[in-house]
Amino acid sequence: MIVRDGYELDEQETGSAISSEESPDVDATVNGRDERRNVETKTMDNLALRASGVVKRFEIQDGNRNRKGLRRLWPFYKRETFEALSDVNVEVRAGEIYGIIGMNGSGKSTFIRVISTLLFPDEGTVEVFGVDVVKNPDEVRRMINRVSVDAAFFRSLSAKENLRYSARLHGLSPRDARKRYKEILTRIGFDHNRVSDQVKSLSRGMKQKVAVSRALMSTPRLLLLDEPTTGLDPRSKRDVQQFLHKMRDEEGTTIVITTHDMEEAERICDRIAIIHDGRIVAEGTAAELIEIARNGRGEPTLEKVFFKFTGEEWDEYE
Repeated sequence: MIVRDGYELDEQETGSAISSEESPDVDATVNGRDERRNVETKTMDNLALRASGVVKRFEIQDGNRNRKGLRRLWPFYKRETFEALSDVNVEVRAGEIYGIIGMNGSGKSTFIRVISTLLFPDEGTVEVFGVDVVKNPDEVRRMINRVSVDAAFFRSLSAKENLRYSARLHGLSPRDARKRYKEILTRIGFDHNRVSDQVKSLSRGMKQKVAVSRALMSTPRLLLLDEPTTGLDPRSKRDVQQFLHKMRDEEGTTIVITTHDMEEAERICDRIAIIHDGRIVAEGTAAELIEIARNGRGEPTLEKVFFKFTGEEWDEYE
């Protein structure tokens, strides 16, 4: 656990901590080398994602025509901005499923866009497997894929054609692409009788399944999922969650997922971060966060954890 915004959490292993199993005597030296340094270096090398002091600002849009004209005439006019992300620090280990929960406008999607190089941070650094997203965005893009709740398609093409197009972009042969998308669509419960239908004729839930399938075609090292199960029925949602575990366990994919679904976060995430007003206010396993919220009163839930760290009722924003 960590300490965030004045909340005291139990000290346990974090991304930069040293496991007692890995190094029973961290002060010991072998052939003049410091074992502590070796273990820390190994831990750092095992990070899939590191965000340090990330700040992202946006200009406040003003509909006042006089102010717009003033900005054009006077270049020193001070523009009003707000911070969508404020000093965000996150470390995600390779092979981990890391969840980010927060209400609408908390900064979840902005953070995912920064990681995926769609936005660049105004301050701080973000590294994907040691590669800086600002200095080497093309290299980062080759290692990641992203699913958004508002995924875009070629609407007049079929689901199958959209998946084939994505596969070719990632260098898959037609045979491998066909095998891959059939496997994925089967695993997430997509009706194969609809695979040749135009995307614009599909329901929202079916479109979201196509979006998830498209992101999984390339077997990325880091998969970014921005509310991927929104619009899915409970059975389909569970199918997608099981497939994500399969990707992590069999292919070693690291997954960062944002969600509004507390049950989903608790079920599939190894660790969870709570983001509020652009800041990470708590982080830990579901069990650790729930234990903090227990406080001897009633049965704790992740929803109560969210209320404790944000002071906001989740239902108000649903």
